[in-house]
Amino acid sequence: MSTIERPPIRTEPPKTSAVTALVRELRPKQWTKNLLVFAGLIFSYNLRESGAIWKTVAAFMIFCAVSSASYVINDLADLEQDRQHPRKRLRPIACGAISEGAGWAIAAVLLLMSLPTAWVLSPMFFGVVTTYFVIVQLYSFHLKHVVLLDVFSIAAGFVLRAVAGAVVIPVRLSAWLLLCTMLASLFLALAKRRHELVLLEDGAASHRRILDEYSTLFLDQMIVTVTSATVIAYSIYTFSAGTLPDDQSMMLTI
Repeated sequence: MSTIERPPIRTEPPKTSAVTALVRELRPKQWTKNLLVFAGLIFSYNLRESGAIWKTVAAFMIFCAVSSASYVINDLADLEQDRQHPRKRLRPIACGAISEGAGWAIAAVLLLMSLPTAWVLSPMFFGVVTTYFVIVQLYSFHLKHVVLLDVFSIAAGFVLRAVAGAVVIPVRLSAWLLLCTMLASLFLALAKRRHELVLLEDGAASHRRILDEYSTLFLDQMIVTVTSATVIAYSIYTFSAGTLPDDQSMMLTI
């Protein structure tokens, strides 16, 4: 019987140009998470308002810059641990493609460009972006090691993206939609923890220390609870939110 061979893990740092290393460090693939900023624009039916569209696009770009700065700071904080990891050691800062000094400079430039622009767009939007950045830093340095607070921190980041998209226009965002966003984000975070726990088995704690505090039974119970709550909350949202059409056509999406 033939066996499936896994691709070998690279052990040598990739040879890349400075531009390629910079792009890899900024994690553009993760920017898709920031698309939640468009929730306020879409659910408020302002897609024909050019001013609202441009403000939302600017808010999306600001979140991309702030989130990239957070990734850089996290890589700098976890530098020694990443250098001992078979895959993370290939990250630009860990492998030396980007120096520590350059990393701090990149993070500073991203924040200096994005945060003042956020203030110009809207002081309230600036407050939401700043809160998001603080929560991400708390997660990176402490909360990711605290059971349950780690997944709630991840979920809070998604909720703040949705809130930011609403305050920058500005429009009123339904509390039910925020609740649905929080619950759906909790589901994703819990599912990720379960996937890591099952995939890594006995080596889970060495990969992520907090996994030692979780069990598949506990995570399964949490996932079932959160999934049920998400369906109920979204169902109530579709026929009770004041920001939706009066014909209750959104109920068809349940």
